[in-house]
Amino acid sequence: MNWLNNIVDSLISQHPDREIVVSSGVSPSGTYHLGTLREVLTAEAVYRELKRRGRDAKHIHVSDDLDVFRKVPVDVDESFSQYLGMPLCDVPSPDSAKASSYADYFIADLLVAAEGLHLDMEVMHAHEKYRDGFFVDAIEKTLENLPAVRAALEEVSGRKLDPQWSPVQIVENGRLKNRAYVGFSKEDKTVTYLDADNNEQSISYTDGMVKLNWRIDWPARWWKLGVDAEPFGRDHATKGGSYDTGAVIVQDVFSADAPLPIPYDFINRTGDTKKMSKSAGDTITAADLLKILPPELIWFFILRYSPDKLLFFDTGDTLIKLFDEFSELLAKPDKTEQENQLLELCLQGVEQPTVSRVPFTHLYVSYQASLRDPQKTIDVIERTEYAKEAREDEEIVRRELAFIDHWLDTWADEDTRFSIIDSVDDADFSDSQKQLFVLLANKISSAPEDADGEWFHKAVYSLRDEVGMQPKELFTSLYKLLIGKDSGPRAGWFLSTLDKQWLIRRLRFES
Repeated sequence: MNWLNNIVDSLISQHPDREIVVSSGVSPSGTYHLGTLREVLTAEAVYRELKRRGRDAKHIHVSDDLDVFRKVPVDVDESFSQYLGMPLCDVPSPDSAKASSYADYFIADLLVAAEGLHLDMEVMHAHEKYRDGFFVDAIEKTLENLPAVRAALEEVSGRKLDPQWSPVQIVENGRLKNRAYVGFSKEDKTVTYLDADNNEQSISYTDGMVKLNWRIDWPARWWKLGVDAEPFGRDHATKGGSYDTGAVIVQDVFSADAPLPIPYDFINRTGDTKKMSKSAGDTITAADLLKILPPELIWFFILRYSPDKLLFFDTGDTLIKLFDEFSELLAKPDKTEQENQLLELCLQGVEQPTVSRVPFTHLYVSYQASLRDPQKTIDVIERTEYAKEAREDEEIVRRELAFIDHWLDTWADEDTRFSIIDSVDDADFSDSQKQLFVLLANKISSAPEDADGEWFHKAVYSLRDEVGMQPKELFTSLYKLLIGKDSGPRAGWFLSTLDKQWLIRRLRFES
């Protein structure tokens, strides 16, 4: 948690007496996914820690819904290409029953996720602020100080502006256009520009028909909202990038300080070299995320590493490891101060935790071995070294099993899913395999009552010379007998979860 504490320490030092404003912002151009959530959750984490320390603070999330509709995502009908160039807030909703506009349709998933993740953020819609005149003075300051704006953009970025560059975009015939800027009248509240035919036109800048260029809009927002800290993607954090130019513009044009920068790296699917993309559709949506992970696990995934670390996620091994590591932290008796801080932040607002102190690996294996019967699963766990945790966390375990049930049906990979097969035919096995089963059944019949996974593993392994099998073949034979597959969960522990008498009968082909 050093990264979070360093940020909050700096903010408190810089602003010892007043409310601290943390901002985030995402363009609702497509599905909100785990990658875009990183910005929102990082901002919320800073806000949470400020509040935890007794400071007045707020988190403002800006929906950049006055952005232009540039590309039709793969999960939206191609007919929406007719709306390209329009502000996102004015594009029709892909589902009118769910929302009135394209922007609201996509931000709806974020709002659902925000409730599930217990976010305490104020959502601001950019188009409403522009259309109710909130940015009028920012537009005027920009146009009054164009030499300073141009200098910042050219000197900091190291690039000459195009001769046709304009500090503003114009909404013309319902679409955002980059038109040549001529001038403005502060008295009339109008901007003069050249239309497509090179004729001068005037338009009011008080009602959202004029929008600041992105590199100016961002620092204008910092000034208007009094933003003290903001996460943003690493692409904005490059030398001479939009944060660097914004920092100069907010100081030289708006006479304000730039917020504390919190650059973050992307979240990729495991094995992918590119970040998740809204337009490509290779995402885990904000809404689906809460079906894949309980809220405390989403927070744990985001908070335990510094924002500048590239993260990878998948619904298989990464998810399993995430559960197990959180479970291990919960069960750790001598937690450090930072570990307790991490848990407190992850569990904030969570009235019914869904992660127990029993390792997830044990739970999903036991659950399947118990034919997805929650009570039988708890009975199985109570025969293991996690008996105490299973008894004390029983209600949490039951909620976790409900999650596991959904995960197995919808997200778990084929190698993870298994079920005990109803019957077997001894004709499907070789003589050496059947010899293995008989010898193992004899060993198990005299096993101690507290035989655990290690005992079963050693029992199987000890028979390798007697039956003339390599270790891998020993365990492959058992998986085939029990679940009809060549591989499965950790064999020793898996065998220890099964009813001993049932297992002996199966090994002897009696059931």
